[in-house]
Amino acid sequence: MIYQGNAITVVRGDDDIATLTFDLQDESVNKLSSAVVTELDEAVKALQGESGLAGLLLTSAKEAFIVGADITEFQAMFGKGGDFLESMLVRVHGIFNAIEDLPFPTVTAINGLALGGGCEVLLTTDFRVMSESAQIGLPETKLGILPGWGGCVRLPRLIGADNAVEWIAGGTQNRADVALKMGAVDAVVPAEQLEAAARDILARAIAGELDYRARRAEKQQPLKLGPIEQMMAFETAKGYVAGKVGPHYPAPVEAIKVIQKGAGEERARAQAIESKAFVKLAMGEVAFNLVGLFMNDQVVKKRGARYEKQARPVKQAAVLGAGIMGGGIAYQSASKGTPILMKDIKDDAIELGLKEARKLFAKQVERGKLTTEKMAERLTNIRPTLAYGDFGHVDLVVEAVVENPKVKEAVLAEVEAEVSEQTILTSNTSTISITRLAQNLKRPENFCGMHFFNPVHRMPLVEVIRGEQTSDAAVAATVAYARAMGKTPIVVNDCPGFLVNRVLFPYFGGFSLLMEQGADFARVDKVMEKFGWPMGPAYLLDVVGLDTAVHAGEVMAEGFPERMGSLAGGAKGEGDSQSAIQMMFENDRLGQKNAKGFYAYEEDRRGKPKKVRDEAAIELVKGVARESREFSDEEIIARMMVPLCLEAVRCLEDGIVGSPAEADMALIYGIGFPPFRGGALRYIDAMGVDAFVALADDLAKELGALYAPTDKLREMAAAGERFYDTQNQAPAQA
Repeated sequence: MIYQGNAITVVRGDDDIATLTFDLQDESVNKLSSAVVTELDEAVKALQGESGLAGLLLTSAKEAFIVGADITEFQAMFGKGGDFLESMLVRVHGIFNAIEDLPFPTVTAINGLALGGGCEVLLTTDFRVMSESAQIGLPETKLGILPGWGGCVRLPRLIGADNAVEWIAGGTQNRADVALKMGAVDAVVPAEQLEAAARDILARAIAGELDYRARRAEKQQPLKLGPIEQMMAFETAKGYVAGKVGPHYPAPVEAIKVIQKGAGEERARAQAIESKAFVKLAMGEVAFNLVGLFMNDQVVKKRGARYEKQARPVKQAAVLGAGIMGGGIAYQSASKGTPILMKDIKDDAIELGLKEARKLFAKQVERGKLTTEKMAERLTNIRPTLAYGDFGHVDLVVEAVVENPKVKEAVLAEVEAEVSEQTILTSNTSTISITRLAQNLKRPENFCGMHFFNPVHRMPLVEVIRGEQTSDAAVAATVAYARAMGKTPIVVNDCPGFLVNRVLFPYFGGFSLLMEQGADFARVDKVMEKFGWPMGPAYLLDVVGLDTAVHAGEVMAEGFPERMGSLAGGAKGEGDSQSAIQMMFENDRLGQKNAKGFYAYEEDRRGKPKKVRDEAAIELVKGVARESREFSDEEIIARMMVPLCLEAVRCLEDGIVGSPAEADMALIYGIGFPPFRGGALRYIDAMGVDAFVALADDLAKELGALYAPTDKLREMAAAGERFYDTQNQAPAQA
């Protein structure tokens, strides 16, 4: 034994080959925490002090090689400042360079995922052998940073600048066949042959058959690129990537700049360039928020996994109501392997649902994600029916009929009589109280909400809504089914609009008040899109549908009349006036569904709706304005964001959602809250709770209860509290 640690062992074999094995104790995966990096330093020094070694093999005893650095440490590290980060990077570069400089050949056996820092470790060795099922990649740009442990230096010298730009800027996970084709690895073999293949390459290098020194020198020298090649590789890429990721995500373009600046340098100087850029990004708000987003996602997944452990598995599902929504739910279930019955009372609705499912499967085939044979096989997981014949064997039913409480109550009572006593019933409702829908059920404990977002195949969130009588078993089964469908379930308690719509509609209320005071809706859209939303409020209302928005607004107004009474009529609840949203609806402008709303819609070349300016809509909106005011961008943002953020606060205080992490992730996954801003509650933290309360108070003086802070939020502001603890990322109110 050359070295023994908690995560790393180094053993010398009879053939004088050392094997360094990553096996982090008491963890399911290997990750490079600061403690593991310290062990790696000690292990490398032990290797340097061992005489007579012929070679080194890097392996993992886990299913994955190394999943990356320990992200739970990031925000605390970022908080220590640039000098600390710089010294940390210098230290890690020293360790990795020491592996690269060992006086004998080195090879890595990549048995599973090797991402981020894990990928940067394997880039230090002279050769790499990969299992057929393994994947490698540098996804750091998705966290708002860039590879800082040599990835921006070594990868371009291995696979070429253009390929490295694609991998690093895109943050992709790359299959073994792709990695081999690019030259990132030297061989791909079945898992059972991995170690033998790695040792064979090592033996050939020791024998002089493979020139490991030449390999090593190539990684440490400048890239061999002429001026024209550099321009082609970098300038074009910067423009393309900047256009794709937008101005709010600087890391991908910064990574390209780092590769470009380091291309003409040797190892030490190129690494210094990389380190400087890493520190610059790590100290920015975007990286802080994206790392926080990752941490929140882990909280949500862990809570989902806890529910799943308690659940009876869903082996057969059913959806009531076909059409576009039912077809989308059926597709999602079938595509992930859970057979589903799709029932309706009309043949044409069944055909519409099947058409939707076939269309979505066909797109998967077009993209190379599925073969035609697999598509046919998965389509057989959907069984259309006009009767309840096989419902006695169904484990979970998703009711997805029209958003009308009386219709839903009738359908749910009907299906309850056809299923077993253990079957879980769920309703895909976006607004109707789950407690109300359970009133006529004989087994209300087996019933909960399962709110999918449209389009089902794209939107990751499912709200699982607990009614007053819903059992833990029903919630657990529904969460487990949502996870089996590849969705992110978040459990919330019952209230008008549940979590996401309850938080969204005050945002629309802010929009209506702006319209009443003469703001230009197209300008409001541009400002909010520049702020980071995928679409502005007027455009979003058109996509949602103005009829849907009016109906949901009435539900919200009834549930929260003091704050949201205006959503059912004019501003501030005055019955003799109309909001811009109601004005559109009453003039049969329903949005994209009938090609006219705040905008008119034409088909683009791909047959998708494209919004265009519509003078008729502009005149209608002028009709609801009581005054004409100019608003600055900052005023528009405040008027839109404050009510949304306040309602997220109220949902947390009311116990509708269990933690800041779940609240923020629901808004990001459900309505496209700008991810780089971290969510509504993290947005308040970034502004400062005291500053946010002061801003809300100023607005409330003019605009009323929709903008009034809660008493508890005032107490937080006075005490200097936050929603998140920045030191360890444990949500303060979780």
